[in-house]
Order: sequence, then C-alpha cells, then structure tokens
Amino acid sequence: MRAGLSARRRPHHDGFRTMSEWEISADVVIIGGGLGGVAAALTATSLGQTVILTEETDWLGGQMTSQAVPPDEHPWIETHSSPSYRVLRNRIRDYYRRAYPLKAAVASAPLLNPGLGFVSDLCHEPRVGVAAIEEMLAPARASGLLTVLLNHAPAAVEMAADNVVSVTVTGTDGDRVNIRAPYFVDATELGDLLELGQVEHVLGAESREDTGEPNAAAVADPRNQQAPSWCFAIEHRPGETHTIDKPKRFEHWRDHQDAFWPGSQLSWTDLDPQTLEPRTRKIFDGDPADDSQKDLWRYRRILAKKQFGPSFLGNDVSLVNWPQTDYWEEPLINNDPDADAATRANAKELSLSFLYWMQTEAPRHDDGHGYPGLRLRPDLMGTSDGLAKAIYVREARRIKAEFTVLEQHIGVDAADGRGSALFHDTVGIGGYRIDLHPTATGASYIDIACHPFQIPLGSLLPQRVQNLIAANKNIGTTHITNGAYRLHPVEWSIGEAAGALVSFCLNDGKRPSQVRSEGASLAEFQRLLSSRLQIPLAWPDDVRKRNTR
Repeated sequence: MRAGLSARRRPHHDGFRTMSEWEISADVVIIGGGLGGVAAALTATSLGQTVILTEETDWLGGQMTSQAVPPDEHPWIETHSSPSYRVLRNRIRDYYRRAYPLKAAVASAPLLNPGLGFVSDLCHEPRVGVAAIEEMLAPARASGLLTVLLNHAPAAVEMAADNVVSVTVTGTDGDRVNIRAPYFVDATELGDLLELGQVEHVLGAESREDTGEPNAAAVADPRNQQAPSWCFAIEHRPGETHTIDKPKRFEHWRDHQDAFWPGSQLSWTDLDPQTLEPRTRKIFDGDPADDSQKDLWRYRRILAKKQFGPSFLGNDVSLVNWPQTDYWEEPLINNDPDADAATRANAKELSLSFLYWMQTEAPRHDDGHGYPGLRLRPDLMGTSDGLAKAIYVREARRIKAEFTVLEQHIGVDAADGRGSALFHDTVGIGGYRIDLHPTATGASYIDIACHPFQIPLGSLLPQRVQNLIAANKNIGTTHITNGAYRLHPVEWSIGEAAGALVSFCLNDGKRPSQVRSEGASLAEFQRLLSSRLQIPLAWPDDVRKRNTR
C-alpha cells in the first residue's frame, strides 16, 4: 500500500459500462505519444511503474514521425545527450543496417546518415523512427507495465480542487475511455490538458514588459504563435509526370504577398532568418545528381540512393519542411474547433499548392519551368494524400510554471557573455538556437544565438495543479525561449525527466513541488537521474559558454 493509492496495480479494466465506454487505471497516465510522451513512458516503466500512454494518431513519435520532421539537433548530440535518446538514434541507424542493402562502407559508418541531409547527422524516414520507438517500448508492453492506446485524443479532464482525477480520451472508432491515475503527464502537441482542465497557461507571445526579454513582443498577443507546417516527402523521377490536381486556391497562394515577405510564398525567394534579407534557394542548384550542392533537395533529404547497393531500386527522397510551407495566415490554436480545423485545412492546401507550383511553374535549374517528375510518397507518410499524418507544431499552450525560462537565461546577447544560467533544479540539458518562425500577427523570424542550456524542474510544474507534469512544448518557457526548447532531443529529455519524477514521487510519497522545494529530496531525485539513469544534468563549462548552431 502507498499513501494516496489503494494498491499498486497493473493497468486493468474497471468494468465495461457500455460497449463503447470503459475505464482503466495505472500509476501514471501519459496523454500524447510524441517524443516527450514516449520518453516519459520508457522511463517510468523502467522504474517499475504501470503506464497508460495515449496517442491521437496511429504512430508514436510526434514531430519525428507523424509530423515527419527529421531531428533538429545541436552539434554535441553524439556525446552530450541523454543515453536513451542516443539509443533511439542508434536503433534508427541499426534498422537501416539490418533491413536495407547499404553499401558496405556506408553500413560500417558509426554515424550513418540515411538521407545525407545536411540539416542533421540523422535524416531518416518517419516510419523507421516509429519502428525504433516500438522496439524500445516492446519489453514494457510485453511485461504488462505499458498499455498504449493509439488513435485516441483527449476529450475531457475531471478536476478535484488542484488535482487531475481522470482524463477521458475518445477513439476514432467512437469509444470513450476514462483513465484514472495518481499522476498525469501532458505530452500532447498543443498542451490540450491545460485547456480541458482549465490549468493556468499562456498562449502566444508575452510582452517585453511581462518578461523583460530583449526580443519579446511590444504587446502580448495570443495570436502571435509560430507558424505550423504540413510536411510531405517527394522523390524526383525525371521524364515522368506526377503532377497533382491543382488545389482550389492555388492562385491565392501564388499571387498574394505578406508585408514582411519578399514576394509570393510560392517562390524560391524567402528570407534569411538571421538577417531578414531576401535570399534565393532552389530545389536544385545545378545538376540534381551533384551531391556537392547545398540546395533545398539535400537540406532534409531522408533517403540518398547513392548509399545503397544495386538491388535498391528506389530513388532519393526529400522531406519538404521549407519556408514555403509555413502557414501564417491564422494561428494554429484558436480555442475554436471550426477555426482550428480551418487552419489545418488551409495549411494542407498551402503545402499542396507549393508542390503543384514546383511541378508546373517553378523556375528550373536548366532555365525551364516546372518539375512534373516530383512525386509524392504517401507510402512513406502512412497517409492517402501524401502529406504527414499530423501538422508540424512549433508552439503550444504553455503552463504558468513554478519557474519560467527567459531569453536572459540562455540567449548569447541577453546573457552578456556569462554563458547559460545554472539552474539548481536541473533535470537535463539541451541546445539549439532560439528559432522562431513567422506568425499570424505578421511578425517575422527571430533567430538568435543561444548557449547550450539546462532544463529546470520548475519549468515542468504548474503553479497550482499538483499531479500534472508538462512534457512537451507546453513547459514553462516563453514565446521566445520555446524557440530553443521545442526541438527533438530537448523534448525527449523533458519527457524523460517527467517520467522519472512521477516514479520518484510515487515511491517517496511527496508531491512534485515538494521534491523541488526540499533540498534533500531534490538532491536525491537528481541522483536518480544522473547516477541510475545516467542523464547529464549540466554541460561542461567550456561548452555552456559556446553558441549553438
């Protein structure tokens, strides 16, 4: 018996009320199966807790898989990152070594990069990320510690004073599942439980008066949210025609111009995120077969044919997550189901319009127009329309946290040469530039240098609600600092800390806020992270004062 719990138990059915409405319970409920949710589940089950993990789509992995974005990572990822995140990366590489006819030299390379994309040292197909995640979770599922509910989205949160009592999720088949637990982790892509449970949170941009951040907006605005993108994968088959049907509002996307943008969004000309000066980048800079080019095709390429032997009959495949697909006409989160659905529909149409423009009107490298041989790869996305299963999310609702990370804590200029802040309650590390995309208010890029940073425990904890932990882009950052904390390895480390924290609290009988506020408990929890789980909690001092790329 444990304080506050009737018994330690495995996930079980408490009883079927109807054929489509039922209840289950566990030690920990994790809503959202992105990288943060997966890491939380993996960690909590490794520490002996029973876990129910729900996911809105039929793929675990979030931004890496269902949103189809290869990892964005810092330069030290191979040596200074969570061991379990490195296991994920190595399992992805090993999948290619086992299943694909790689050339011998490619297969033996320790840092195998399947697509040779230059955005990351690991550009891979989304479904391979799914396979690696499933492998990592397989022991916990087989042991009965982990129950996974795919195709289930949160629909309601039951609160009692300052605690979450249950979360109800609905399946695509119409079933409703009421899930109860002592602890809940919000690992949703948009911070859904914050809205459903009326947990105090921030949406959009804070003002400079609110945060004191040099790059904060003059006025707080909930519509000032980073643009999302609907990604897709394509291959190039010269001499063939794979032109899609013209999207209904193609002319709108081709002909309109926003005040902050240098011309039509359907163009090879965009803005340099750091200087805000116009720049031109084409899909191919010269011969498409010339791999020395640093063009859009090779930016996020996820399969490079030249790495495979003659038995591989496929082509290069590139993942399109480029400025031309950033949707900024309306914010992603409107707290209105019809408006939210319209945003998603318009983002899809923008992406398809960009593809149609590339196939029919885009200036070619050889002075012609259009690449009709560009072919969607719906099989790699796991969808019928060829687009990713879910829209790529850059910003979510954020908890009003016990501690909020500011630009002054991590920004190179704002930190005035001191390096990133040292947090007494650190639970992990991360690193990336402060990278904000344009917003629905007409704000342009903010892309500024950032020091490698720590993840403070206080940023995972709501100010009021006692048994809810944030584990995605919903932690206590600002509109500005979310731009650095939103990337793949940081989300993983946040989830890992959340999973360890709920396990520690269940075993120790203390609330998360107590763990943070009581020095002995915090030190013991940090020993669990650093000694047992081998999670790095601090950067070497010389690295902490460097700039991330």
